[in-house]
Amino acid sequence: MTATMGPSASFRLTTDMFPERDRVELTREVYGRTVLKVDLDPLAPTHVDMRVRMLPGLGLATGKSSEFRVHRPASMIDSDDLVLLAALDGSSMMKHRGREEAVGAGNALMMSSEEVGLNVIAPGGFRFVNLSFSLKRISPLVGDPAAVLMRPLPTQGGAMRLLIDYVQSIQELGDGLPAEALNLASTHIYDLAALALGATRDAAEIARGRGVRVARLRAIKADIVAHGGHVALSAEDVAARHRLSPRYVRKLFESDGTSLSDFMLRQRLVRAHRMLGDISHAGRSITDIAYEAGFNDLSYFNRAFRRCYGATPSDVRAGLARSLRAATDEEKP
Repeated sequence: MTATMGPSASFRLTTDMFPERDRVELTREVYGRTVLKVDLDPLAPTHVDMRVRMLPGLGLATGKSSEFRVHRPASMIDSDDLVLLAALDGSSMMKHRGREEAVGAGNALMMSSEEVGLNVIAPGGFRFVNLSFSLKRISPLVGDPAAVLMRPLPTQGGAMRLLIDYVQSIQELGDGLPAEALNLASTHIYDLAALALGATRDAAEIARGRGVRVARLRAIKADIVAHGGHVALSAEDVAARHRLSPRYVRKLFESDGTSLSDFMLRQRLVRAHRMLGDISHAGRSITDIAYEAGFNDLSYFNRAFRRCYGATPSDVRAGLARSLRAATDEEKP
């Protein structure tokens, strides 16, 4: 188990780090009784790989788990938090409040941690997003949280999709974010959760102008980066991909102090800079790399690159050459 303490407390738990002979008992004690406050009974070879992060009034857990029987007895109940479990892959059968519901890819369930419950992870394992909300904090946003307990919640679109994607991005970036950003992330997650669960009118109005805006902008940026960032996309193209209006897309970037074109330029420059400093591209010309990164005008590329990095592409390429020579000299007897 590796831990990071900073603006938020976070740690990664993987059973691969436990000695095989002690794996089952350590998983029960650390993953079960200490982290999740449950009793675990492995139903298959034990494997867990999970990232846990604590934000103000909020707990995040994402990862994957092998097949388990998970039981929360009355003796382990120590909070009234509401727990949202969303399935990314695999399935789990939840028994709670006298009801039984399956959680599979494409849906989620909300449960109360102050009540006894049972969760049986199906063969093949389970990849999940798990959120623990303060009942005191979420109740004013939703009105009647009890109304959504054990009710299947679709995750394929709308606020729930934004919520899951946003949580995963925070898990990936969280250790590098300052305290202020993490505090805002907690607020945004509550905004999105309220909309996904049925926000009050006032909470919905606030959330759409705050949490939803941030989550949508993050999703758009992630989509652009995932597609290389070098493909020329207009506001109309992005809007169509995300089912938004072009005007709304432009306003999202303006609220972040930039523009879609500036963001895409930055991604192309990052791609070019990475390639220029990569030994696997050492034999390629600067012109070739500029074109692959999405620049059709070499003069414009050179000017934009220098403004961004305070150095020319030739400077970066020369730095790579010096590094290669130094490495070769070190290998000489």
